[in-house]
Amino acid sequence: MKKLISNAIFALITAVGLMAGAQASEGGMAWDKAPGKVNDMATLQSGARLFVNYCLSCHSAAYMRYNRLTDIGLSEQQIKDNLLFTTEKVGETMKAAIDPKQAKDWFGGNPPDLSVIARSRSGANGTGADYLYTYLRTYYRDETKATGWNNLAFPSVSMPHVLWELQGERKPVYLEKEEHGHKVSIFKGWQQVTPGTMTPLQYDQAMGDLVGFLQWMSEPVQNTRVRVGVWVLIFLLGMTFIAWCLNAAFWKDIK
Repeated sequence: MKKLISNAIFALITAVGLMAGAQASEGGMAWDKAPGKVNDMATLQSGARLFVNYCLSCHSAAYMRYNRLTDIGLSEQQIKDNLLFTTEKVGETMKAAIDPKQAKDWFGGNPPDLSVIARSRSGANGTGADYLYTYLRTYYRDETKATGWNNLAFPSVSMPHVLWELQGERKPVYLEKEEHGHKVSIFKGWQQVTPGTMTPLQYDQAMGDLVGFLQWMSEPVQNTRVRVGVWVLIFLLGMTFIAWCLNAAFWKDIK
């Protein structure tokens, strides 16, 4: 029995060590913290509009139906009037407008489905929402790439900067520094080359809205889950106290 327990503990420690090593090997730039306003209806509605207008042309959300957007405060009529571009039925799933064959010819593969993208991109640097929030805000011009764009969070990205008109063109600014006899470049910030239709603050807020919607879409019932979970924990705590009192009452005369 002792040998079995020892082997189990060793296996657990090994697994934890492998996970820590995998996370440490991810490296890359630090991710900015996403606002995470998944319970703000105005934020989610704004994010839904951005998603439909800028993402749904190429990326599907095959596990999300349009009528589910009523959960974020939109009526079916509002959905029909403002968000239905790829279908006529509010009960349909969010399918991309692009032809899969054309997407493969243009991008070398079909753009990924975004239904659970905010849950699948987590890593050592933060949550999937943090990654997306950083990714959408770190595009810059790079004429050496086929699309003319590159990204600090995803170097050599194949997706062009579809939101560049909102953000404008920027380029990263680096500080050259010598460490241990070698010159290294340290990222210091951004230089705005051409203005966008939004100010930098407005663009960051818009990306926060978009990421918030992607985060909500990955688990639409998460707000309900958290709310119910709190009450379940309170109930269990109360029942534990009652059970402790009953146990004390039953055994008080038994020594």
